[in-house]
Amino acid sequence: MDVCFSLRSEAVGAMRAALVSAESLQLTLKTELSQEEQALTHTDSSPKEEHKAGNEDLKEMLESNKESLKLEAMKRIVGLIAKGKNASELFPAVVKNVASKNIELKKLVYVYLVRYAEEQQDLALLSISTFQRALKDPNQFIRASALRVLSSIRVPIIVPIMMLAIKEAAADLSPYVRKTAAHAIQKLFSLDPDQKEQLIEVIEKLLKDKSTLVAGSVVMAFEEVCPDRIDLIHKNYRKLCNLLVDVEEWGQVVIISMLTRYARTQFISPWQEDAMFDENNEKAFYDSDSEEKQGHMESKPYIMDPDHRLLLRNTKPLLQSRNTAVVMSVAQLYWHLAPKHEVSIVTKSLVRLLRSHREVQYVVLQNIATMSIQRKGMFEPFMKSFYVRSTDATHIKTLKLEILTNLANEANISTILREFQTYVKSQDKAFAAATIQAIGRCATNISEVTDTCLNGLVLLLSNRDETVVAESVVVIKKLLQTQPSEHSEIIKHMAKIFDNITVAMARASILWLMGEYCERVPKIAPDVLRKMAKTFTAEEDIVKLQIVNLAAKLYLTNSKQTKLLTQYILNLGKYDQNYDIRDRTRFIRQLIVPSEKSGSLNKYARRILLASKPAPVLESAFKDRDRYQLGTLSHSLNTKVGGYQELSDWPVVAPDPCVRNVEVVEPVKEWVPSVGKAKQPKSEKFYSDDEDEKEEDASDSGSEDSSSSSSSSSSGEESGSESEEESSEESEKTSSDSGKSSSESEESSSESESEQKKKKKTKKAPQKKNKPTVADSDSDENGNGPVAQASSSSVESSSGSETDSEDDSDSDSPTVQKKKKSQVKSKPKVEVKSKKEVSLLDLDDFTPAPTSAPKPAFLSSSLLSDLEGLSLSNVSSTIQVTTPSFGPVKTYELLHHMTGKGLSAKYHFPRQPCLYQPSMVAVQVTLTNSSDHSLEEIHIGGRNPASLNIHCFNTIELLEPEASVTVSMGIDFSDSTQAANFQLCTKEDQFNVSIQPAVGELLMPSTMTEPDFCKEQSKLLGMNETSATITMATANTSSQTIRKQVLSVANVGVVSSSQNDFHRFAGRTVSSGALVLVSLELKDSTALLTINTEKSVVASMLLRDLKQALTQA
Repeated sequence: MDVCFSLRSEAVGAMRAALVSAESLQLTLKTELSQEEQALTHTDSSPKEEHKAGNEDLKEMLESNKESLKLEAMKRIVGLIAKGKNASELFPAVVKNVASKNIELKKLVYVYLVRYAEEQQDLALLSISTFQRALKDPNQFIRASALRVLSSIRVPIIVPIMMLAIKEAAADLSPYVRKTAAHAIQKLFSLDPDQKEQLIEVIEKLLKDKSTLVAGSVVMAFEEVCPDRIDLIHKNYRKLCNLLVDVEEWGQVVIISMLTRYARTQFISPWQEDAMFDENNEKAFYDSDSEEKQGHMESKPYIMDPDHRLLLRNTKPLLQSRNTAVVMSVAQLYWHLAPKHEVSIVTKSLVRLLRSHREVQYVVLQNIATMSIQRKGMFEPFMKSFYVRSTDATHIKTLKLEILTNLANEANISTILREFQTYVKSQDKAFAAATIQAIGRCATNISEVTDTCLNGLVLLLSNRDETVVAESVVVIKKLLQTQPSEHSEIIKHMAKIFDNITVAMARASILWLMGEYCERVPKIAPDVLRKMAKTFTAEEDIVKLQIVNLAAKLYLTNSKQTKLLTQYILNLGKYDQNYDIRDRTRFIRQLIVPSEKSGSLNKYARRILLASKPAPVLESAFKDRDRYQLGTLSHSLNTKVGGYQELSDWPVVAPDPCVRNVEVVEPVKEWVPSVGKAKQPKSEKFYSDDEDEKEEDASDSGSEDSSSSSSSSSSGEESGSESEEESSEESEKTSSDSGKSSSESEESSSESESEQKKKKKTKKAPQKKNKPTVADSDSDENGNGPVAQASSSSVESSSGSETDSEDDSDSDSPTVQKKKKSQVKSKPKVEVKSKKEVSLLDLDDFTPAPTSAPKPAFLSSSLLSDLEGLSLSNVSSTIQVTTPSFGPVKTYELLHHMTGKGLSAKYHFPRQPCLYQPSMVAVQVTLTNSSDHSLEEIHIGGRNPASLNIHCFNTIELLEPEASVTVSMGIDFSDSTQAANFQLCTKEDQFNVSIQPAVGELLMPSTMTEPDFCKEQSKLLGMNETSATITMATANTSSQTIRKQVLSVANVGVVSSSQNDFHRFAGRTVSSGALVLVSLELKDSTALLTINTEKSVVASMLLRDLKQALTQA
């Protein structure tokens, strides 16, 4: 008996543990059993009888006079509902307790009624008066529950009662009740749409609510009832923007979606080329003088509306949200509303979501696929995040494959193709087939690798897997249509393997190729037709149609050999079971065989059947999805679904912004750097400007570093050791050591240099206090790139000394400073009105400062010789940093003096190692002032893309008329010949310029022996080898001229050869260090030119340039 009692008491305990939902309703569970409950546990009924009579027991407990039994019964009933079981037959017994005075019991009754009121409407109507009384209950949860139940009774007769209850609840003191009223609005509108006008009044009232609990719900009601009433949002726009961070997560999603649509109707497009983005724009947000603001807007081609900036700034922190829907909403808002150079800040957050569940991955990858078509640069740095994992589902793999194909360009195609080679071997046949299609798309989009991809696909034809072979045939067929004249051998090869292919689509594709290009394979096509005539009746329908087409085309081009075969096949098709084949056969017979019935139709048979067909365009499946708003169900399904609201186009003229003017709620300010604009003058303060600037730099650096660290922690391993610049106005990411060094900005080190030196002795302690302890990275005043921050002795040390603290340079003795100056004594100083001195921190740039005299500045010969012998720690020992034996200086025009308003610029590649970063190509730019007035503050401005890594020259304070100056830059082209676009700025103007390198300038010479060359060459065969047979010009047959021509094209090293008819050259790409081997084998008047490298695009372009240089005299 004791055992039986313990088992039953355990069952009661388990039943109580299942009622977790009761705790969420703020109920208290009793720990002791009442007498009735003890009696219940001592019943001797069997389990089966207890199960059958369970509902009867609950009814008895609900009808008893004991509150404790009723409460226990309701807990069990709510537990049943939570498990998904039907408890509707208890409705009459439960509804009797709706007037109970026990708060806990009443809450549970309302939970039940909300669930079943719609199903048992007649019984619920009997309790309407009770619900109305409950709307006046002092407990806010009872009032909200009563309104929730009332709105769940979907009977038109109580609409007036519901409307009155909603209006009263909208004015309730409790935000929880007002939130419930907002939910009830949607239910009432779906029950009776005629109440729309009255509901809009309630919505207008609730939109003014300042509670974060209400905001999300009322915006949801707005979207359901009157999404076109934009005028209701005007006065509440700024309030919603400022409340957004504190609203619950699902409310944030709804508000962001609504504000996206609102912004597209109220602001003009920020996607203009002449758009300007300035921190000072936000002053207009606080201005009351509209005339001043209008005049300010007229003076500039485009200035972002401060309300537009407010929305972007206040949604940006939500990229760190734990809710994936919120992050996705912010991403789509930035995509549709932000200036193009700011959209990239959502990239890391989207990549972070790829670590979530596969359902989330699927939606995020779909959106990334759409984004990557228009803006490849956004996701290119995170390409490895889209590599396929073995644990991914097929639909995830396919989407990642789509994104990798979209990201493919000349620079990374070699890496992507190597990845695809692995995917083709996958056991997942659908994925392997999709990979082959992706290879075909890459071959179509990037002409340099078309031949490489085609050769790789031909090799796949010998694969054992039928699916891989079939898909390869289909893709090869599409590729051959682009250039059929060059690939008759591939068609012959496909004819040979035709008998081994069983997949119908592949067989049909080969037959189509045979028919389309039958004149190029005149001996093979008739034989294939002969084989097909034997197996015609056993083939699939799609194959039979192509056999008929092949027979017709051969009849027109080679009727002697194929006339009887064609008649035989047409007779077989005439009696085929498929009516499509019978119809096609009748049509073809009348078209090609002249008869009285056909008339003159057969005259046009050749023009009809043998007409040239346009090559198919291999496009992304996501190409047209951008017509739907990102993150919506319509975008995911690629079809318009019910309730989808299209984004409107940007207005040409912005509507009056004054409609949003209300009592200002000051938003949280965020540091936003100015881009390409002169610094505003500061008012005089008690402390010196020098110290003020340092304090500002310290606060700015600290705040930005903290924001970047929070971003890095949220994005996990992807962030690496580099700090992410969170500022939306920043023109590029820095590439220095994640802000470990304590440094000041270039602005404070150049503008107030003279004051600094005067105060070194007297104010050394305050300066150290004001210095920022953590800085993002060393950057100049334009935010243009890393600036070396070290003592001048770091020139002769390794590049790692950039992180030395500035205190060391401050505390240098006078004798050390003299030595530093003597090392670069040939460097002229800049004469400025304020008599500023040249900063010692600038000496590592090795670029001469401009002078006020008309004489041009240049590098000293001793300094150049030192630089040539300089050894860089990061450069591989196999690369010899020396000037090649022949290095013609080709000068290119960067900026014409007419376009540059007197400023002209020319550049050339000195073919020397870049001092700033080993992965950069050194560029020397000569700036000349051709005008009759001085040019001030010449510097590098914004660049495109924003991620372009450029080491800029220091700002040239003054360039006198007819004076010129040569400066050095470093550009990381990432082994691509894509132009580096940036702005060359003066104090008054900005000029868009671009530097496009020849492929040979992306290389550094490498010295190696002949055996090493042959060994490395043997490792780079197959898809890594590109060759061509060329006809040498008569003037280019000697060894000296051949070397001269090759070195004029490419910066490579000569490899000594034991054979006179063999010439070898070796080099490495500057950015990635990939080996590039060039060999030239002379054969009489022709020569075999071969290039071996992993970079297939570099190989194709280098082959083209060398071929042109060697074949022309």
